[in-house]
Amino acid sequence: MINRELIRIKVVQLTYAYYQNGSKNIDTAEKELDFSLSKAYDLYNYLLALIVAITQEARRHLEVAQLRAQRERKPMPSQRFAYNRFALQLEGNKMLNDFMESQKKNWNDESEFLKKIYTQITESQIYKDYMESHIDDYSTDRELWRKLYRTLIQDNRDLDALLEEQSLYWNDDKEVADTFVLKTIKRFDEKNKSTQELLPEYDSQEDKEYARKLFRATIMNADEYQHYMSEASRNWDFSRLAYMDIVIMQIAIAEMMTFPSIPISVSINEYVELAKYYSTPNSAGYINGMLDTIAHHLITTGKLLKHMDKKGN
Repeated sequence: MINRELIRIKVVQLTYAYYQNGSKNIDTAEKELDFSLSKAYDLYNYLLALIVAITQEARRHLEVAQLRAQRERKPMPSQRFAYNRFALQLEGNKMLNDFMESQKKNWNDESEFLKKIYTQITESQIYKDYMESHIDDYSTDRELWRKLYRTLIQDNRDLDALLEEQSLYWNDDKEVADTFVLKTIKRFDEKNKSTQELLPEYDSQEDKEYARKLFRATIMNADEYQHYMSEASRNWDFSRLAYMDIVIMQIAIAEMMTFPSIPISVSINEYVELAKYYSTPNSAGYINGMLDTIAHHLITTGKLLKHMDKKGN
């Protein structure tokens, strides 16, 4: 689940924090990086567990409605949403249950939020269309939750505030975690029952090592990389640059120099996008030009054994 996009974000954040921290202990900082990435995976599981918690909330409401219907001798309410096939499969998922058992917190502690989001769901047109549909199968149940998640969970201010209270690490993780929750919903297969595999924390050992290598190369070779920046900017006064710009370019150079399989254009484009989010309005264009100049210089001098795209950046 932890992909290179998320790793780059975390390395930018932790490198910036490293230089703001007076002790500058690289081993401590690396442990913090690992912990920060693991919290992103926790969030992925926690959001999947939210679907289960909402379904359990639906069953509580159903029980009350059934008792009322019996008392008033009215037709029994539909069980369709409370016993949605996909949600029940997720509820019994071994990997998710193992994760939740290892956590100190669970969604039962957030009863007010669960009631509110359940109400939002039942008042939505998506829910009404589902309950009125004559198509009753697993695919329809799974698709319901994909739609509900995209519409009412992916962009939910109450949920964002709740998550922020629980972990400062989750401020920038939600968007990426949402993407992988939706991917997981799509991948679920009824025949796999409780053994359906969730996404692993890392797709490969290579991705896990990528995070550590990138961070260490950035810190250990800082003077060398900043020298390249100075040359490319014709001795521009670094005090006039946003400090985050320097951090982002330093990491980008580390990636270009350390990972032969990653194309230069990919590295430049990824860090230009990060500059748009983390630095000043003018940073992206400046960083794009600087990194392009630095890459050409490193190739020409034989320090970087890669090729630039003919179209440039």
